[in-house]
Amino acid sequence: MDHAAAPLAVRMRPRSLDELVGQQHLLAPGSPLRRLVEGDQPMSLLLWGPPGTGKTTIAAVVSHQTNRKFVELSAVTAGVKDVRQVIDGARRDLARPGGAVETVLFIDEVHRFTKAQQDALLPGVENRWVTLVAATTENPFFSVISPLLSRSLLLTLESLTDDDISVLLDRALADERGLAGEFTLAPDARDHLLRMAGGDARRALTYLEAAAGGARAKNAAADGAATSTIDLETLETAVDQAAVRYDRAGDQHYDVASALIKSIRGSDVDAAMHYLARMIVAGEDPRFIARRLVISASEDIGMGDPTALGVAVAAADAVQLIGMPEARINLAQAVVALALAPKSNSVISAVDAAIADVKAGKIGPVPSHLRDAHYAGAKKIGHGASYQYSHNDPRGVSSQQYAPDVIDGTDYYTPTRRGGEAAYADRVEAIRKILRNR
Repeated sequence: MDHAAAPLAVRMRPRSLDELVGQQHLLAPGSPLRRLVEGDQPMSLLLWGPPGTGKTTIAAVVSHQTNRKFVELSAVTAGVKDVRQVIDGARRDLARPGGAVETVLFIDEVHRFTKAQQDALLPGVENRWVTLVAATTENPFFSVISPLLSRSLLLTLESLTDDDISVLLDRALADERGLAGEFTLAPDARDHLLRMAGGDARRALTYLEAAAGGARAKNAAADGAATSTIDLETLETAVDQAAVRYDRAGDQHYDVASALIKSIRGSDVDAAMHYLARMIVAGEDPRFIARRLVISASEDIGMGDPTALGVAVAAADAVQLIGMPEARINLAQAVVALALAPKSNSVISAVDAAIADVKAGKIGPVPSHLRDAHYAGAKKIGHGASYQYSHNDPRGVSSQQYAPDVIDGTDYYTPTRRGGEAAYADRVEAIRKILRNR
């Protein structure tokens, strides 16, 4: 693609580490990333962070500043065959008679690679035929195989702040690679753009480019003097979103989020849906909304309806799987289910009370009959002796002590009689009678 015709986010991509905005924790003198780029030390990187935080940029900088060949594969479309072809080509380039050419292999969304596809990367990484730079938005300890993790340097990227995004906007407005002084950004338009960006540089620059196109179209249709300012109306029209009065950096961001959770807690499904809509229209990160719903499912509903947690987690998974705008439906379903579910805070009360006792020093020794007995000599010191196997008791519960002496008989879990927890209340009462009848 002609660079002049490339998207603004691509044209404005930093060409060196010094142009990188944000991620200062990775850019200190002597840091591994600095050593890789400035010292040209061969090592593979695994970049973990939210979208639009600079993962692709870092890969390009590694290639550009170290004069290496840059090859990009997407885990969405590439297979084992494609990986092997790149690695074989890199080996040939290293053996060129006229001089070796090193290769940077960038793989976006590496978490989508199967184990077989990730295994195919190992020879190239281990033998340093390629410098692998792999990007993921998922926790790599769950989504990347251990051999690849152990052979790569893991760098964690953080979401960009509004100040970081603002610096990028100013650069794009002024730079020859960007809008070259063609437009300025009205303050209210800038604020709205920062809200919609949500820490994602790519999204911010994409919206700015769309707004600039809208301003040009408005100027072409105007009879009077052309405007050099991108105002809020132009920005709204360009990105097809309404500017909701919702200050992401200030109190209203937290006020609306708080109101959503308190409306769910109060079982007002209509108010909860209103606050969800405000957050969606304002460009709130749907992952933030999903996280709040998962917390609410256990904090406010808990054992009143134990299935609520599964509903909230499923909605969070759907946000990751399909993204917006479709994920708004999954979030809305979760909000309805949580708002109408029977409420109980017994779970958070129980765990907080137990934590308070532990912090207060109520930590007695584990009863000897519960201690590990799977080693030679355990019986000699009484570990595991007299332990009663509950499955052998016709009641399914053995009358024996489980808690340390210091908290034996303490009731942390106090169930309500609301919703499904009523059955648990009856059961916990019966179980406690059996356990304490000894």
